[in-house]
Amino acid sequence: MSKFTLIVTLLLVTSGCTPEAANTEKNKGWLERGTTEEKFRKVSKHLRGFDMAMAETGYRYIELYWGGNDQNWGYAGYQVKKIETAIKNGLERRPKRAASAKMIFPVIDQVKESILQEDYQMFTSNFKTLTQTCNACHSAESVSFIKVRTPTFRLSPVRFGEKK
Repeated sequence: MSKFTLIVTLLLVTSGCTPEAANTEKNKGWLERGTTEEKFRKVSKHLRGFDMAMAETGYRYIELYWGGNDQNWGYAGYQVKKIETAIKNGLERRPKRAASAKMIFPVIDQVKESILQEDYQMFTSNFKTLTQTCNACHSAESVSFIKVRTPTFRLSPVRFGEKK
């Protein structure tokens, strides 16, 4: 053992920085403490109900728009699938939203079809319907103050290339 290693080891031991000290309850992460039931409550609190799903959906809605606008059909397809997943996961957490949210899935299918066909005009029309449907769902859920609009600027620094 070198002198340096010996000195560092002695300093750590005398300061209480041993593996045992690092493993105390106060040093554990948020999911390392408590019972299994307490851990599930923590995860549930962090995931919350439907609002986290809507935050992801909002971001992906913007990316979907720009992907379609750029006619980057792979990227647009990726985003619409992620929107569908986010909404389904949100409904699993908050099933009472299902009655209103079910209106979105036929429109998502239409957007997917326009992407599959790589049809810009169809995409534009279906995206407009998607926006209207989002707002109708918000009204049905008594949050009509949340108004979705067609994006006017990009949030992501990702750029996709020129339109065809």
